[in-house]
Amino acid sequence: MNIADDTGYRYRTALPEDAPAIEALDGSFTTGTVFRVTATEEGFVLREVLVEPPLTKVFPEDESDGGEGGGESGVDSRTFVAQGASGELAGFVAVSYSGWNRRLTIEDIEVAPEHRGKGVGRALMGLAAEFARERGAGHIWLEVTNVNAPAIHAYRRMGFAFCGLDTTLYDGTPSQGEQALYMSMPCP
Repeated sequence: MNIADDTGYRYRTALPEDAPAIEALDGSFTTGTVFRVTATEEGFVLREVLVEPPLTKVFPEDESDGGEGGGESGVDSRTFVAQGASGELAGFVAVSYSGWNRRLTIEDIEVAPEHRGKGVGRALMGLAAEFARERGAGHIWLEVTNVNAPAIHAYRRMGFAFCGLDTTLYDGTPSQGEQALYMSMPCP
């Protein structure tokens, strides 16, 4: 698979030789808002709040989900990459399908800072959705930290809705104090 769009980006299944560029991609972000999570007896409440100064999040290498190996790690896993006009890695998405619950999980998705806001993430998510349909997935699922407001807004624009919370997932990690938000959407 090798798809080009009218913006000059090319999309394809990752190859083993893509692994170094995938691992080196800068997934950090800066945000002026975060989602504050309040757990209640009935569930949880999210409230977007301003942070001053803006928060910059850099993901340590050891927090990797392991989905960045490049290429296909199995019939039910795939990594797709986006390349800019000059061939540089613009982003990637690593996915895995679980047949028992018909769930496609977004293991990792990152877009290089200079390529954000240009539709790369949406296009990569479109490739993930296509793979989900091929596998017969009923829904697409992902996890995102509550401090990644830019990603949360993007996922919501793509059709994802909140479906869960884990207040302890990041305990004992450099992300201690953050909460994991789970989002899903029906497979289109």
